[in-house]
Amino acid sequence: MIKYTYPAFIFFMLLSCSSAHQDIYEWRGENRSGIYPDTDLLGEWPIEGPEELWTVNNLGRGYGSALFVEDHFYITGAVDSLALLYCFNLEGKKLWQTSLGMEWVTSFPGSRSAPTVVDDLLYIGTGMGNLLCVNREDGIIVWSRDFADDFQGQYPLHGHSEAAVVKDDMVYWTPGGLTHNVVALDRFTGDLIWSNPGFGEYSAYNQGKLVSHLGQDIFVTFSAYHIMGFEAETGELLWSQEQFGVTLEERGLGYGDTHANSVIYNNGAIFFAAGDGNRGVRLDLSEDGSEITEAWRNTGFDGFMGGIVIIGNYLYSSGTSTQYLKSIDATTGILTDSLKIGHGAVIAADQMLYYYNQRGEMRLISFTEGKMKEISSFKIEKGTGHHFSHPVIYRGVLYQRRGDALMAFDIREVTL
Repeated sequence: MIKYTYPAFIFFMLLSCSSAHQDIYEWRGENRSGIYPDTDLLGEWPIEGPEELWTVNNLGRGYGSALFVEDHFYITGAVDSLALLYCFNLEGKKLWQTSLGMEWVTSFPGSRSAPTVVDDLLYIGTGMGNLLCVNREDGIIVWSRDFADDFQGQYPLHGHSEAAVVKDDMVYWTPGGLTHNVVALDRFTGDLIWSNPGFGEYSAYNQGKLVSHLGQDIFVTFSAYHIMGFEAETGELLWSQEQFGVTLEERGLGYGDTHANSVIYNNGAIFFAAGDGNRGVRLDLSEDGSEITEAWRNTGFDGFMGGIVIIGNYLYSSGTSTQYLKSIDATTGILTDSLKIGHGAVIAADQMLYYYNQRGEMRLISFTEGKMKEISSFKIEKGTGHHFSHPVIYRGVLYQRRGDALMAFDIREVTL
């Protein structure tokens, strides 16, 4: 059922807003690329690491990165069994917090998702799979949709993990239900616009992607054993590829169903790394976007959840079967280099890679035509639990979450 909690007169004002121009802020930066626009950053860090500007503590359990919008950032956390959404200024001062309801409390308890902001509205999901629309100025909930009651959603082993995708007046979500497997909702009201049953599989922790291909918009996401491309306006399933990380007989919760990386789209091709599926794959789209052709497959490019970046003609991502950061040629799929620096999450800015591994080491890496060299590193000591969250760079500051803490490090080049 749809729950409305925002005053009606403001609600109707939202309905009248034009979506001709949208300012969209989302997980891993513009177009979910993992590449941040900051320049004039340090080319090498001090031995002790860059200066720590501040730390926010007591966020609660969670893995979701912070999302920065103008002079504020938004981040989620779980306190006891409640999901909380926070708004802070850039000095780390809390401006408001809002309860989003129950949060995931079993395997890897805590919040999972990063918000998506479009103009004055924020879209956030919980580990319980519920999707909420929030006014970003004051945290008041505009509407919410219930994962179980509204969509008959099916839970993966570790709870629901998704960052909402928005296009014009629609927000896309993957409940994983038998009927409502993938849906598009009116982003102002939460009303259902279209629903597709897909393959009836539960969701795969995937951060979906809106691909614009020769004038056609395609929503790309994974369910447990398929990558799927949907016509964004109508919800028609255009194409799919089955994921064979395990045999048909081995399939079940936690076996072959973890595909958490957003795909990369570049020059008519979709690239993905699905360590629990077909590993590294390039799919070439037909001109009308209705068909795919597999151009190559590299089983060693097998990241689970550390993200992918493409720079020039090279893809960079963490391995899973081996503890390497890897680069491969996007044309051929051939491995070009690897660094044995552990499993981790990768982003890029100012012609450098930033790599946060699951041992808590933040590493600065240079690259040239797919060849990589480690320049500097330091250890994230604060916070609690696993080192899973993706780094974020905003206005020359590197932000890293670990559990209940978020740290801000100044990585700007000093100019005299």
